[in-house]
Amino acid sequence: MSLALFDLDNTLLAGDSDHAWGDFLVDKGLVDAEEYRQANDYYYRAYQEGTLDIHEYLSFSLRPLTLYPLKELHAWREEFIQERIAPLVLPQGRDLLARHQQAGDKLVIITATNRFITQPIADLLGVEELIAVEPEMLDGAYTGRVTGTPSFREGKITCLNDWLNQQQMTLGGSYFYSDSHNDLPLLKKVDHPVAVDPDAELRSYAENQGWPIISLRSDSA
Repeated sequence: MSLALFDLDNTLLAGDSDHAWGDFLVDKGLVDAEEYRQANDYYYRAYQEGTLDIHEYLSFSLRPLTLYPLKELHAWREEFIQERIAPLVLPQGRDLLARHQQAGDKLVIITATNRFITQPIADLLGVEELIAVEPEMLDGAYTGRVTGTPSFREGKITCLNDWLNQQQMTLGGSYFYSDSHNDLPLLKKVDHPVAVDPDAELRSYAENQGWPIISLRSDSA
């Protein structure tokens, strides 16, 4: 059994779920619209440019989870998944997951977006294993902090190694699909790195290394 790892945002989805959640909060009037949208856009640009301070960003992005009861958060999340995320699911992404599943590979989504947002997306995609940023909870409420290492850049390797140890698995024969240069640390670790609709930096690196480059948004996948 080989491991098939998948980034989520802009890889299996035609968009960024973390940024979309911020827009959803603004549109629902759950946060200060102007201030939150500006910050949300700022952090997304920093992510794209490779300059994101993940701890600073998580302090910002997890704070809304501390403001409302869990029941309300879950109801809004369900609405968010149905209205904002389901339309972003790429059919060719589903096909890719299915091909690996039929080959007997172990499917894992590994993402820098937090589990509150991504667990229902993994469920929607039928992927049982999810490695994500883990928001801390105390007494049934979110604290706005994270537990463990954020699964971002080199942190994805740390989190994956912890998971591999628990599963008693290795990276032998492994695949990793991603769109982002932020995932280069992990892409360099697997046996079969694949750039999916890559950003300019990842595309250049993949071309130089002779890595496969595919699209899940066109007929070239």
